[in-house]
Amino acid sequence: MASSTTSRRAATLPVSFFRRPAEVVARDLVGTLIISTVRGVVTAGRIVETEAYLGHRDPASHAFANRRHARNENLYGPAGTWYVYLSYGMHWCANLVCGTTPNEGAVLLRAVEPLDGLPTMRRRRGGVADRLLASGPGRLTQALGITLSLDGHAMRASSVVVQAGRGEELDVATSLRIGITKAVDWPLRFAVRGSKWVSRTA
Repeated sequence: MASSTTSRRAATLPVSFFRRPAEVVARDLVGTLIISTVRGVVTAGRIVETEAYLGHRDPASHAFANRRHARNENLYGPAGTWYVYLSYGMHWCANLVCGTTPNEGAVLLRAVEPLDGLPTMRRRRGGVADRLLASGPGRLTQALGITLSLDGHAMRASSVVVQAGRGEELDVATSLRIGITKAVDWPLRFAVRGSKWVSRTA
């Protein structure tokens, strides 16, 4: 396990990282580190699964065809902004806005390999098996203490930051997105092949 001190030595990803197509960002986010600080308590892990959503072009996006309302407003924000929404009235889901123009896309964080703050994650998740602490978008946000309060914040200046990974080579599989009913045949899910921490085997 890496310590939070070790994790924090990495550089926080620059805004330019997110000023690219969502599918490129989604692939490159796999292997990066996510660090959450809530009331002084640090939890952290390695991102092992993501999904890309292609904004106004994507029928599965909350802002398909440039639909715009109060809840999806932050999908029109600048690259590197958090977009957090409530799924099925139960679970927060965390996304990072991408692209160079408004509503070009965003990346959903789907799974994290826990590295730091496991006692806190276990408490937040109610004593589930460690493999299930952050293996899914709702589990991930609960484990890391992410709520709607993060919505609309610039990632680099927020309580949850994403930092460069450790440079190891990862076998990243590309597959279809999960849990949607539109554009189901678009291969926009990226996950570490064989990882026990992903929400579903890649």
